[in-house]
Amino acid sequence: MGKWSSIVCLSLVTALAACVRPSIEPVAQRRARNVILFLADGTGISTVHAASVHGHGDAQKLYVQHMPHLGFSETSSASSWVTDSAAGMTAIVTGEKTHNGVVSQGPDSVRGKSDGRPLKSVLEYAEEKGLSTGVVTNSPLADATPAANYAHSNDRAKFGEIFRYVIQPCYGDGVDVAIGPGRERIVSETQALGIDLPGELRKKGYVYLQDDGEAVRRAAAESNRLVALFSSEDRFDLSLATNAALDILERGASGFFLMVESNNHSRNVQQTLDRVVSMDRLVEQVAKRMEGTDTLILFTADHSYDMRLSGSATKGRSIVQSMVVEGNHSGEEVLVAAQGPGSEKVHGFFPNTYLFGVMMDAYGWQRTAHR
Repeated sequence: MGKWSSIVCLSLVTALAACVRPSIEPVAQRRARNVILFLADGTGISTVHAASVHGHGDAQKLYVQHMPHLGFSETSSASSWVTDSAAGMTAIVTGEKTHNGVVSQGPDSVRGKSDGRPLKSVLEYAEEKGLSTGVVTNSPLADATPAANYAHSNDRAKFGEIFRYVIQPCYGDGVDVAIGPGRERIVSETQALGIDLPGELRKKGYVYLQDDGEAVRRAAAESNRLVALFSSEDRFDLSLATNAALDILERGASGFFLMVESNNHSRNVQQTLDRVVSMDRLVEQVAKRMEGTDTLILFTADHSYDMRLSGSATKGRSIVQSMVVEGNHSGEEVLVAAQGPGSEKVHGFFPNTYLFGVMMDAYGWQRTAHR
């Protein structure tokens, strides 16, 4: 082929390419109106597997194991390969690692001695932007996992200082719904700081309830702000509390953020596996409730736990008797399962801090400087 023919062919190809170039603009990413973060405290892969066998008689039968997007989160803290709940949850909801025992403050904090810079959580971003917010847990409501969402402290043990952030928030008007145990210690430690907790909550517009699940259900139908404290886990129903929280939060005009924690690690194997199965059913029930509402649903753990099947485990035998429990947190990756807008970013292996970005991107929000 001559030089001139080559030039002509190249020109024709270029012209044809221009003619067939797509003129349709890329479809904009669907944004989440709501985000629900299910936090299965201490629920490692071995516990997830055992719960499936315990609850359904076979492996891979849990709802969360069949959510459309799955990944694995590395769980270390700023200074330890094995995290506690304070540092683990801080990483998930603020996007930064900190030291064990520290609640939503940077690694410049010294536990129990000096504060570090405050780290802004997804819940606080939601408050700042006018969304409704909630935390529900079967652990004490001022304990590390729920606290990382709404408070900042150099020591997870400071329940009074932590719960003070409910009535003295950093952003917006504070968390709208908070339901969980820990009543006696929270009331006592806030009182020691000179805070009349029931009185202050009512001044801030909350309905304040104690040890009454049915009252929580009734209040949720009429109120937009609710704090319900229970004296113990035995008097608390996680499913009832979660649905009550949703009854309130779904009325918000701008969407919502909700964190639901189930503490799923203890030396009591039966209780642990029962809780994982119950939590899985709750995730499924909430997912069905939220169909068609542009809701990102995430399920994960803050850390794993040394509970595993022993070499003697055989099919047909109760798995409860086949588990070995060392009783310590452990450092391997944990499951992340997701569905809804933005869930496609959950895949492969990633650090725990990555989940903050998943939630922020789902909302379409940019991170701002911590103040």
